[in-house]
Amino acid sequence: MAKIVPLFSSSKGNSYYIQGNSTAILVDAGRNLKQLEAALALNDLSMRAVRAIFVTHEHTDHISALKVLLKRYDIPVYASKGTLSELTRTDKVPASARLNVIEDVIETADFRVERVETSHDAAESCGYFIETPDGRRLSVVTDTGYLTESAKAAIARSNLAVVESNHDLNMLKNGPYPYILKKRILSDSGHLSNPACAEALPGFVEAGLTRIILGHLSEENNLPSIAVSEAMRSLNAAGMVVDSDYILDVAPVESNRKSMTF
Repeated sequence: MAKIVPLFSSSKGNSYYIQGNSTAILVDAGRNLKQLEAALALNDLSMRAVRAIFVTHEHTDHISALKVLLKRYDIPVYASKGTLSELTRTDKVPASARLNVIEDVIETADFRVERVETSHDAAESCGYFIETPDGRRLSVVTDTGYLTESAKAAIARSNLAVVESNHDLNMLKNGPYPYILKKRILSDSGHLSNPACAEALPGFVEAGLTRIILGHLSEENNLPSIAVSEAMRSLNAAGMVVDSDYILDVAPVESNRKSMTF
């Protein structure tokens, strides 16, 4: 059975381990390699099983381990053309790295991976829709100011989805961030808020999504309890029952041996 393990999820670093049968892929490689390897070991996993790394965009909290990781492990990297160009330009990958542009859909290590459009202030950000070797489907969609049509279509086709629920609007607006940063986060190329995420969830569950992981919560402008409460309020209003119609969880800031099979 397919399994997803959120290794890290926050502005400090983001990485998701997705296991098929005997192989796995990573979506993003935030934090440093030592921390990534420790998180994998905590979950009785190994980088040796990883056959490909899919990068959503070039911001540090998604790629900080990448250069050292690729020097130690000969793992191919997939990302948009814009992201790969930016990683190369800023020396975030070694010259020996096996870089591959994903234009639309690729198949690797028995996984089928489709690029999903996101809206973020990066070179060419994206999310991913993934089909595992046993035919299960999941989406990882974070770091987006709004849910694009391709993102919504991918999530609606998924059994499990990681969806960004980045910030509580009141905490952000009344918090210590400078105005220019608040404006960036709230923009269409910023991050998805709790209410924007919550509003979309009933439609996804109605389409067949059964497992939801709220991801990339801000440590300064959100709380897991607030994000979960807002999501459940929206789903409950649509007549959907937790643990019956859907399972809801939050990706942890640090890996805590929490995985979800699907």
